[in-house]
Amino acid sequence: MRWQNQRRSENVEDRRGVTVKRGIAGAGIGTVILVLLSLYFGIDPSVVLQQVQETGPPPVSQQEQTVRQDPTSQFVSVVLADTETTWHEIFRRSGRTYEEPKLVLFSGAVQSACGFAQAAMGPFYCPGDRKVYIDLSFFEDMKNRFQAPGDFAQAYVIAHEVGHHVQNLLGITDQTQRAMQQMSKVEANQLSVRVELQADCFAGVWGCHADKVRNILESGDLEEALGAASAIGDDRIMKQTRGTIVPDAFTHGTSEQRVRWFKRGFESGDPGQCDAFNAKYL
Repeated sequence: MRWQNQRRSENVEDRRGVTVKRGIAGAGIGTVILVLLSLYFGIDPSVVLQQVQETGPPPVSQQEQTVRQDPTSQFVSVVLADTETTWHEIFRRSGRTYEEPKLVLFSGAVQSACGFAQAAMGPFYCPGDRKVYIDLSFFEDMKNRFQAPGDFAQAYVIAHEVGHHVQNLLGITDQTQRAMQQMSKVEANQLSVRVELQADCFAGVWGCHADKVRNILESGDLEEALGAASAIGDDRIMKQTRGTIVPDAFTHGTSEQRVRWFKRGFESGDPGQCDAFNAKYL
């Protein structure tokens, strides 16, 4: 992926080294559920996260803290900047104004407006503060645990979380959360799958525009993203961790579905093609 010497985003907040601890649990969530949720990324953490109290210095804004210039954080900043460029243009064409999200780098654990999160839960987007949260160690997990290496695979992860931000700006997040409250667990899981597949499609839309306009892709990059989408399919993860596949428990979609919806966005470049909610066939 051609990302060196590209614009970097000013919306990266570096909280690596800030210490947090779990607060007193409320109507607690079982350890088993937390472990299962940690297998996936992109989940709305407001459903599962618990409030915490910081023991280290309070988080500071981007204006007050300089992001460390290690290669991975530079890469993340460049990818975020590229998503900003893409979604600004897409929103402009539809008569809307794109509001840029913040991206928080953390290590170990973090406090968000949605609550407490540990690195094991993977990257996530919090609609409460409109921020994407990433512990960069997840990229090593992608390479070693999920067998999904490559810089464009990592870019796909960031673009997927930004896709959730786009959903939030469009009002989709509020609509789906309200709907889930009126549903059975199985029905809510099915709706969650559609939410995640749309975010995958939005990630593909970004990839399409970034490559057409700025020629960022190199040979093998698309395959890296598709490999990552396949690696984190519900069916594949359940097979690896449980030994059995339980379709009613799917929350993100199968490997085949995640690949299909990313490709749908990548091949069309049109967010209008990402309506997973009205699709008869996922």
